[in-house]
Amino acid sequence: MNKNITSKANENYTHSQLSYSLTELTIYFLKLGAWGFGGPVALVGYMYRDLVENKKWLTDEEYNEGLALAQLAPGPLAAQLGIYIGFVHYGLLGATLTGIAFILPSFIMVVVLGMAYQLYGGLAWMQAVFYGVGAAVIGIIAMSAYRLTIKSISKLEWSAMRSKWLLWLFYITGIVITVVTEREEILLFIACGITYMMVKAPPKWIRKPNLLSAGLMVGSGFWNYDGNTLQDIGWFFAKAGAFVFGSGLAIVPFLHGGVVKEFGWLTEHQFVDSVAVAMITPGPVVITVGFIGYLVAGFPGACVAALSTFLPCYIFTVVLAPSFKKIAKNVSIKAFVEGITAAVIGALVGSVIVIGLRSINDIWTSLIAITALGALVYIKKLQEPYIIGVAAVIGLLIKFI
Repeated sequence: MNKNITSKANENYTHSQLSYSLTELTIYFLKLGAWGFGGPVALVGYMYRDLVENKKWLTDEEYNEGLALAQLAPGPLAAQLGIYIGFVHYGLLGATLTGIAFILPSFIMVVVLGMAYQLYGGLAWMQAVFYGVGAAVIGIIAMSAYRLTIKSISKLEWSAMRSKWLLWLFYITGIVITVVTEREEILLFIACGITYMMVKAPPKWIRKPNLLSAGLMVGSGFWNYDGNTLQDIGWFFAKAGAFVFGSGLAIVPFLHGGVVKEFGWLTEHQFVDSVAVAMITPGPVVITVGFIGYLVAGFPGACVAALSTFLPCYIFTVVLAPSFKKIAKNVSIKAFVEGITAAVIGALVGSVIVIGLRSINDIWTSLIAITALGALVYIKKLQEPYIIGVAAVIGLLIKFI
């Protein structure tokens, strides 16, 4: 009894010493969900810049642990990291509030766009906007990937790179495999983590097998829906959330096979429009499931699709986080996390290349991407939404004028 009281008092003391409140954290993720453009690479970069570098609400170690756990568990990367960040100091309530706050703004946006799509039957203007926005996003996420690289692996100096040569090898391997396969490989991340752990800090049960005692961490159609369709939506999107690892890009082929090929809910053109909606709205790219759900079964379909997709990653994160955080103090586990982080960031850079190859297809998109990157390098306090807005206007001008 006394032990529980002491533990509770220590918990309250810890919270009282934090430099931020749960309300402030929730508001931050609400804003990030409303203004955070660029997909998973950019979003995790924003979280690092804002919460680690600027606000100092989290340490580098806490952030890297969250990034590694987010990559190991299934579901959308940025949402998982946000949920973990909420969990770090505020437990289950923090994870729940940050997750909802992060997803809600973009969910509302895609539902509104779904209503407009049903009413007006096309998104030609949106394709024009995406022409400019998609190119600018490449510059934004390239800068985010660079910052993550020098912070989590080492600076681009020969002495630093030589001392961290194995991490750089994992990093480059992650880039190459992601570019070739166009998806993140979970087994690669685990292999890099185990290899680095064995090289840098082999666990005691490896060095002394007789002491083995380890466990495994293991009009607009707003209300048009059919009950059976909702059930199919729920099961399908739950599978998408539970079995697809990595960034929002990784889920697109899975969704295409289901909603177009298997169920025939959308045409090819409608599916492409759905992905475009996700890419030009802020927040997680995976929120395209809300738009797809709306087209299939109205607002109930959007709710079921979004809930089913994000619920598995929420459950995995809050279940694994307590054990992950406790054992992360172990030097062997730290080495494991470092190895995974190097491969994860390499995979994120690989995703930048994949997106770039799809988005940069002429002289105009090349110029927009280069200009966006240059603006972020030379105008230190420039905010990304301003770049997105200018790029959208340029896209409209190029396509219609």
